[in-house]
Amino acid sequence: MRILLVEDDPSLASGIRLALKPEHYTVDHLSDGTTALNALKEGEPFDAVILDLGLPRMDGMEVLNAVRRHGSQVPILVLTARDAVDDRIAGLDAGADDYLTKPFEVAELKARLRALLRRSQGQVSSILSYRGIRLDPHTLNVSFQGQDISLSRRELTLLQEFMSHPGRVFTRDTLARLVYGWDEDVESNAIEVHIHHIRRKLFTDVIRTVRGIGYVMDKPSKDDS
Repeated sequence: MRILLVEDDPSLASGIRLALKPEHYTVDHLSDGTTALNALKEGEPFDAVILDLGLPRMDGMEVLNAVRRHGSQVPILVLTARDAVDDRIAGLDAGADDYLTKPFEVAELKARLRALLRRSQGQVSSILSYRGIRLDPHTLNVSFQGQDISLSRRELTLLQEFMSHPGRVFTRDTLARLVYGWDEDVESNAIEVHIHHIRRKLFTDVIRTVRGIGYVMDKPSKDDS
């Protein structure tokens, strides 16, 4: 899962990124509203946004309104020191999916983010399943036909993304941004290597190559469990 964090306090942003790292999120950080809005309008593949309201260049509420006017349905968790009831109502009415006031507990932030992502994907249960594969986003445990499977952090990130969006074709560039974000250099064949390892640990056609485009996890048939 790729998260955009928009927060102008460097220490808080660093703390949030550190806290979310064990959850296997790829967290990209921006510190002003204008840059964040541009990134979201350009269609960067974010699964959710954590948005502060008190931002330089463009206020977070303006960003929120502009994103929704643009038609984006990306889940947005507002994170702010503005704790008045009227402020919370204004944020939710503007299109925020949830609202968390500072100071906050990291455990609550994680829980709200998990719930927000589940709702956005239409998941009643948080457990992801596909053709004998089960992935628990909470514990990060993966099993296949009842046997535990060990995956690297990036392999797990890729598998979770594919299982969350069966039938969606991902380009190599999109997958690279989902796994590595903006901050890391990516080897030209990195995604191919990760997918090769996933296939070897599970089964060959778990992820199908779409020649010249990228990869897809096909939607399971009625006979698949």
